[in-house]
Amino acid sequence: MKFQVNRDVLADAVAWSARTLPGRPAVPVLSGILLEALDDVLTLSVFDYDVSARAVIEADVAEPGKVLIPGRVLAEITRSLPAEPVQIVTSGAEAVLTCGGAEFGLLTMPVEDFPKLPAMPPKAGAVGGGVFASAVNQVAAAASRDDTLPMLTGIRVDIDGVNVSMAATDRYRIAARDFLWHPERQEEKAAVMVPARVMVEVGRFLRAGEVSIGFGDGVAGFECAGRTTTVRLLDEQFIDYRSRLTDDWPIHAEVTVAPFVEAIKRVALVAERNTAIRLTFTQGEVLVQAGGGDIGRGAEAVAAELAGDDIQIAFQPHYLLDGLAGVETEKARINMVSPTRPVLITDEGDDPAFRYLVMSLRLA
Repeated sequence: MKFQVNRDVLADAVAWSARTLPGRPAVPVLSGILLEALDDVLTLSVFDYDVSARAVIEADVAEPGKVLIPGRVLAEITRSLPAEPVQIVTSGAEAVLTCGGAEFGLLTMPVEDFPKLPAMPPKAGAVGGGVFASAVNQVAAAASRDDTLPMLTGIRVDIDGVNVSMAATDRYRIAARDFLWHPERQEEKAAVMVPARVMVEVGRFLRAGEVSIGFGDGVAGFECAGRTTTVRLLDEQFIDYRSRLTDDWPIHAEVTVAPFVEAIKRVALVAERNTAIRLTFTQGEVLVQAGGGDIGRGAEAVAAELAGDDIQIAFQPHYLLDGLAGVETEKARINMVSPTRPVLITDEGDDPAFRYLVMSLRLA
């Protein structure tokens, strides 16, 4: 095998592929990136039996072929190369990489032992990369990191024609986002659970262009601009999250997000670990308070528009900030019932696309 490729293009494709490499591969070959050069196209593939990644880039192929190279080493090397064309040639048990005056001889692994990647499942529809990335980031904050409860580590995706809903929960909060997409069939319906960590990685790298999404045979697939990711789906079981987001809210406040977030961050500096931020809503303002223990105390008032009775309510600071980070409008609406009931944070307006339900803490 022998090919030449643009250094920046190769480094970007290798970095994107390497993010999927397993930390502790079940077998050594799963730590490699498979390079396949054919017809002036270079394909880079990674697979760990659960998640696969495939990137296709242009290359000047002199001799077609395949080679399996240790992925993390290749990523480190390509990131540090000078701005010169990169040539890779196989020679015996080595893949010789040259770029300008730099040369590396990388020991290869047996290509025949590398597993076959799953195909991209049938396309269900497509959505703009920016919309997809935004929706994933908004809901993934509420997904659990505890792998002992797989259902809580996933993002629920519900599809009904042109409407898509994403949701995640860790039992202490629920985040949900609705958006429109372009289905392959107007009657398209699906309900799947996709690992949140994979969705986050897909959203992080697929912001440009349109993302094609497919489902089938227990696998979800995402494709954009020559890059494809597939992932094994989780069990479909999930809570009835919609019923929890449609309560009656006799009290609601509207606050400008940016100054409210900054006030919470400042006041939280004196909040001891696992202690609450207290919010006191009165006509015209919300008073943010924390502390009073061994460190000290802090308070800051922020303008707010309140409809309903005055109320004091408390939250874990990072849970509150995660919800406000998902709000994409200038103002956030905070819907409340009582100091002991969960609170719903949404975009401003009567039909918000983003909803974040978070449990309040009992006031001392």
